[in-house]
Formats: sequence, C-alpha cells, structure tokens
Amino acid sequence: MSDWKQVLKTECEKTSQAKVAAVLRQNDGFPSPTVINQVIKSKYPGRTDRLQALIEGKFMSGSVQCPVVGAIPSDQCIEYQSRPYAATNPTRIQLYRACRGGCEHSKIGA
Repeated sequence: MSDWKQVLKTECEKTSQAKVAAVLRQNDGFPSPTVINQVIKSKYPGRTDRLQALIEGKFMSGSVQCPVVGAIPSDQCIEYQSRPYAATNPTRIQLYRACRGGCEHSKIGA
C-alpha cells in the first residue's frame, strides 16, 4: 500500500470514513465517503491523483509551487482548481486562469 493510502486508512481508523471525507471535501462534493471506502479497499475504478493530492496536503504536509502564489499545500492547490470564476480580486482571476492554462499541477480535465 502506498504511503498516502496508508495515511488515509490511518486517519479513517482514528475517526471515520465519513469524517475524513468531510475534512477533504471540495466545492464539487469530492470526495464522498463512498470514494474513501473504495480507495481503501483498492476498488475505486477512477483516477486517484486528485485524492492523493488532497491527502498529501491535508495530512502529510505535501506542497506544490503555484505559479501565482508560490508554495502552497497540495490540498489548497486542488481547492483553487475547483473554484468557479469570480472577478473578486486580481489574484483570484490569476489563479483561475493559471489552473486552466496549463499549470503542471492542474487536475482539471485530467
């Protein structure tokens, strides 16, 4: 079992799969407790790179170098990617464009 999956399993044993899913949940509702359960049991049919980034950022101090704001936790990167367009400030606009414009860390459309 990979490190991030072991961390996921350990966090779920501490609380519950539903609570871990709630801690990791993004604007679009990902991940659900069902996804967490399937990943732990190695039954999840989809890609796990987004979930891996969330777990590494939230529980393992993983970070990425954002072209807009610099070093950030990988779960924050995933959150920025899930935000809808809003012209609330220049940084938010830059993040929206960078996340959709070929940033190496983007999971959009992957």
